[in-house]
Parts: sequence; structure tokens; C-alpha cells
Amino acid sequence: MPRRIAWTEGQDTQIRRLRTEGASWDTIAQQLGLARWTIIERARLLGVERAPANAATALDDATRPPLPAGHPDTWDALNRGTSLHGAPFLTPAAIR
Repeated sequence: MPRRIAWTEGQDTQIRRLRTEGASWDTIAQQLGLARWTIIERARLLGVERAPANAATALDDATRPPLPAGHPDTWDALNRGTSLHGAPFLTPAAIR
């Protein structure tokens, strides 16, 4: 059974402030030392569940053709924050 959290006004204020500033749920959860879904549920109860004002409205053009393997947009998104960050995409022909 999950433990019950005794929420404080300070935690609620921090959730509201960080979300208003554009922080992700992961960032807020890390700062409060709680699980991401715990923060999301608490924010929903507080009425701060909407995305920040500076969030992207559309992720991509739905009518564009698919990007090829290793396209810089997708390759960088997949590898950002990993040991492959900044490494070029190598096709099987380039490896031989």
C-alpha cells in the first residue's frame, strides 16, 4: 500500500510556481523528492494540470512525410543527454 503524503502549503505553492515557470513534471518531482505521477495527481487536484504558456502547441506537421533513419532532428532528439550526444548517425554502408 502506498504511503499517504501529508501535503504542505509550501509544497503546493512550489508545484504551482514551478509549473507556471514552465518546469516539467519530472523536474518538479525531482525537486520535491516524489514520484512524477504523485506530483501530476496533486497538481490535478490543485487545478494546475494545464501545460505552461510557453509549451509548444503542435509537435509536428501531421502532413509531412516520414523522416529517414538518422535524420538530424530525430537522431539528436533520441541521443540528447546520452553518450551518443553529438555523434553522427552512421548508416550500415558507412560502417563497412
